[in-house]
Amino acid sequence: MPRQSETSVPRTAGHASPYDVARWCAANGWPVHPLAAGRKTPVANCASCREATHRPHQCPCHSAGKWCHGFHAATTNPKLLDAWWGNNPTLGVGVSCGPASLVVLDIDAHCAEVPDRNRLLPGIPIHESVNLDGLASGFDTLAPLAALRGKKSPTDDDSTLRVRTPSGGLHVWYQAPRHGPKYKSSVGSSPKVALAWQVDIRAANGYIVTPATRTAAGTYRALGTTRIPAPLPSWLATELHRTGHPVNSIPTPNLRLSPSRTAPARKQAHRLLEALLAQVEACAASSEGTAFTEKLNRAAYTAGGLIAAGHLEYNQAHDLLTAAADAARPHRHRHSSAVISSALSAGASRPLHLKGRP
Repeated sequence: MPRQSETSVPRTAGHASPYDVARWCAANGWPVHPLAAGRKTPVANCASCREATHRPHQCPCHSAGKWCHGFHAATTNPKLLDAWWGNNPTLGVGVSCGPASLVVLDIDAHCAEVPDRNRLLPGIPIHESVNLDGLASGFDTLAPLAALRGKKSPTDDDSTLRVRTPSGGLHVWYQAPRHGPKYKSSVGSSPKVALAWQVDIRAANGYIVTPATRTAAGTYRALGTTRIPAPLPSWLATELHRTGHPVNSIPTPNLRLSPSRTAPARKQAHRLLEALLAQVEACAASSEGTAFTEKLNRAAYTAGGLIAAGHLEYNQAHDLLTAAADAARPHRHRHSSAVISSALSAGASRPLHLKGRP
């Protein structure tokens, strides 16, 4: 379903009804489900679902138009929106992020004990000389991650929808490519898959509370005037790949916290990859006997190492590899995609650090 223009978005979010917000979300192609009145959690299951044991996607209640199992019941069906919020106007609104291709950074500002420094930015050890005094929230971990990559913190990204939570946190909404990688949800305190301490990721198998939803603690309020999620920035996509957020991926360990990669190092990385891509493209001269798969594997493995070291961005490298492979073997796109994905993941386990010489 096509996304709506920003002019169609309720700008007086504090006065918009949950029904209005649910309809707007559905018009943007984002499946919605009800939240319990005054809370940020889904409404309770029916009595049968509370007593029975079954998988949410096999629940017979969904075909009957019921809202059991939270985001698993999310829909864009106008008739269900009318039935749910028309008859229950105080229910809040949640969006199922996976089917909507949304990646939302849920930045917490809770009072919590600061963990070991090596868990603040998973995969990026922080040297003992770095002073952590005053660090207290996800705002304090996301900012240095962005600075490390030479980017503006998403908390300050006024080009996308940002929502202030009643607890003082912030939701930063981004739209991932509909046909691109699928990202998993995570919590910032996880020892396995996390982007940063106190920064949760709401994506597949997760939901996000919409602006204008009211809870006992307060109302979720959109900031500024932007009401449409911007495309997921390529540097954030790279970080999500590095930390293992794509479905069925493995995080890349042990990247050092250091100043942003220098321009000469980036140029050197591009020259290195371009030479390998040229070898792949040269395979177009003959349909066999060119070691195409071996050359593509070498190029993708090298790109994975350069991405892990911060010299390249994932989306750019993936596009270049795909273009080179398709130019050489246009009839073997599926084979090439499998080689690229596997080699990128393997290469990411061994960061390729360059000297930064021009």
